[in-house]
Amino acid sequence: MTEKAIARRRRYHQRHRRNTIATWAAGAVCAGILVFLAAMGCRDYVGKLPPPEPSGTVCEDGTDWNLRLVNCWNPIPEGYTVNLRELPGGEKVDERIYEPLMEMFEAAKESNLGELPRVISGYRTQEVQQEMYDAEVNKYKSQGCSEEEAKAEAGKWVAVPGTSEHQLGLAVDVEGATYDVFFWLQENSYKYGFIFRYPGDKTELTGTVEEVWHYRYVGVEAARSMYEQGLCLEEYAARYP
Repeated sequence: MTEKAIARRRRYHQRHRRNTIATWAAGAVCAGILVFLAAMGCRDYVGKLPPPEPSGTVCEDGTDWNLRLVNCWNPIPEGYTVNLRELPGGEKVDERIYEPLMEMFEAAKESNLGELPRVISGYRTQEVQQEMYDAEVNKYKSQGCSEEEAKAEAGKWVAVPGTSEHQLGLAVDVEGATYDVFFWLQENSYKYGFIFRYPGDKTELTGTVEEVWHYRYVGVEAARSMYEQGLCLEEYAARYP
């Protein structure tokens, strides 16, 4: 196993041992001034974006529903709605990604000790995302951080409410019986329309530290293109608007 793989495994287990799902939930995040910009500078942008058509294939602004870009610079449009379907275990996702997700999990069983990977965090409401973010901020404040410092640290792991892909219903945090399932997902998820959303070498572009457990549905065509070209969603959106 390479040193990079060993480092990834160590980071995963360090995060996995933390006491609540909030502390290792995925999300699009920014620290320090980026948090401020997401909360303040993007407010006008949010108001200008129309809500998508959840039952259609294209949003009103012309963006394919599966390629909507959400991060600390691109918050979720006001009025966004989603039709949900429940997964085994109780988490929910956009109903349009249920079948490809389950197909991917079936294929991943061989690399997961014969077990289906499990979604430990799927769709989140604004209220749930706020609770998770506040809990993370309070955790750092209890350790002696100032309000500003606590938000900067919290923002590394939990997205500012309104900027999390989980609120789209198109992203999932995955847990496996073995760490090897993450290697399998990184090499094969594109076949089912999913991407490894936050690679460590793309942090400056995504605004989020590496999260080996976070996968996002973008559709098979886009996922294959991103995989073959080594692109993150931000790069793909800029190259193929």
